[in-house]
Amino acid sequence: MARTWLSVRVELVGGRGTDLWPRPGRIFAAARSHSFGQLADAINLAFARWDLAHLDVFTLADRTEITALDRWDGEAPDGSLDSHRTKLSRLSPGEQFAYVFDLGDNWAHLCTVTTGRIDPLDQLGVVPTEPVPYFGWGDLPDQYGRRWDGDDGDLPAPKQPAQLLAELPPILPWWGPHERRD
Repeated sequence: MARTWLSVRVELVGGRGTDLWPRPGRIFAAARSHSFGQLADAINLAFARWDLAHLDVFTLADRTEITALDRWDGEAPDGSLDSHRTKLSRLSPGEQFAYVFDLGDNWAHLCTVTTGRIDPLDQLGVVPTEPVPYFGWGDLPDQYGRRWDGDDGDLPAPKQPAQLLAELPPILPWWGPHERRD
């Protein structure tokens, strides 16, 4: 397969009122025939989003907005394009654009189309049906800022057990309580 796919670098700039540095990021392989909606889904999964019931918007450098028009109940921004129909083929090498997930918490991402095209077979070993990440870095914050199951944002962190792995069931050899072997 020829080098026809885009490589898109996506960096998480911030969200929930916090700027992130260093910025966690992912690099995606995406066909020019994929839609912005498919790219949004891939970004959300790669950045560990689990509550996907939020609006999102891509904003291109020329200020064109691309969003899922069917999710706005007729209130979509004027002149915006439908992310399910608008293809990534409108992007050019080196172009930068923004992606915002959850317009309340404003998880903002800087997206950059790399200057070279890629061959998905060379890069991934397969030709995927949707955009997929193939490289990444950084710690991903929880979508709601939760640090543990049951975190409501007001409680102190639970005490760390003296021996972390001793609390686990002995499924793996190094977990749980073990008998001493002499």
